[in-house]
Amino acid sequence: MGLRNFFDRIEPHFEKGGKWERLFPLYEMVESFLYTPKTVTTVAPHARSYIDMKRIMTYVVLATIPCILMALYNTGYQTNMAIAEMGASGWRASIVEALGIGFDANNVAANMFHGLLYFLPIYIVTLVAGGVFEVVFATVRRHEVNEGFLVSSMLYALIVPASTPLWQVALGIIFGVVIGKEVFGGTGKNFLNPALTGRAFLYFAYPAQLSGDAVWIPVDGFTGATALAVSASEGFQALAGHGMSWWNSFYGFIPGSMGETSTLACLLGLVFLLATKIANYRMVVGCLGGMIAFSLLLNWIGSDTNPMFAMPWYWHLVTGGFAFGLVFMVTEPVSGSHTNMGRYFYGALIGFMVVMIRVINPAFPEGMMLAILFGNVFAPLIDYFVVQANIKRRAKRHG
Repeated sequence: MGLRNFFDRIEPHFEKGGKWERLFPLYEMVESFLYTPKTVTTVAPHARSYIDMKRIMTYVVLATIPCILMALYNTGYQTNMAIAEMGASGWRASIVEALGIGFDANNVAANMFHGLLYFLPIYIVTLVAGGVFEVVFATVRRHEVNEGFLVSSMLYALIVPASTPLWQVALGIIFGVVIGKEVFGGTGKNFLNPALTGRAFLYFAYPAQLSGDAVWIPVDGFTGATALAVSASEGFQALAGHGMSWWNSFYGFIPGSMGETSTLACLLGLVFLLATKIANYRMVVGCLGGMIAFSLLLNWIGSDTNPMFAMPWYWHLVTGGFAFGLVFMVTEPVSGSHTNMGRYFYGALIGFMVVMIRVINPAFPEGMMLAILFGNVFAPLIDYFVVQANIKRRAKRHG
């Protein structure tokens, strides 16, 4: 009660006419984070529901917990294995040595702690850099700081490689917040996914470091290739020889962006989002259907020069960022289609595009990021045609 009374006592200073009026968005952000907002609708129509924006965003963050835990473990696991081969280097390794934790890749606690030393700085930089611009735009426009940034910041931190310099992490999230969301009016008005927009900016601005064709293990001197890069050059059959079996890929014990490697962790998050009805199953069905159908078609066509034509759909599912993008990006309600039938087409378009980019475009072995952004651009057009088709069908029925 003491904290509640404190907020009630200082609230008049932030309201219209108060001496800190311009800082009301900052007050409202902290107060609404700790307590349920007191505002209610006063004009018709009313819609009574237990779901509000805060709860939706909280559920999405909860759904990422399996991916976060796997990001910590696998990042530490891959780094500790590389250190065993190349030797330790960097300030993080110095901390591990000073605490006497060690670099044993078979030690779960050592892997988790070493992974935390990579994930935590990236997430803190993401929160600070992106949060500052969120508050600035909210203050200038005099509207509340939306909880949507909590989700965008978490997703962004999970889709960047552990080797990304922190200044690039800051540039990416700032670009995603400003260009991907705020210039269109903020949360709920953006047509591009902010986290993916920031990631795409980093890819095109610094392609040598984020192209997806090299192992993202932050150990000096360590080189290699990602699963998709190996598949593009040698065929997916060669993955086992590089220590990347299908089950290792499914569980997430392979190099990649921190939160994207484990298909199992992503599926656990998907089950939670579907059970709480935060995610729409139509987008998931459409995306899986588009990916599987086009993969089977390319498998049937075949190619003597491009080994990616032979990659089956179940390998596309567990490599790269497909599973993570399917669960947390494709189902994002703001930048996706809003009609039920449109959601099937929207998901199918992304599933088709990711396979086409991976297989037919050799310059970009990943594909999921660009496929989702491509789908974001076409989502309004898909909804338009679906609505027009409904209008024509009803007009014909009642004509």
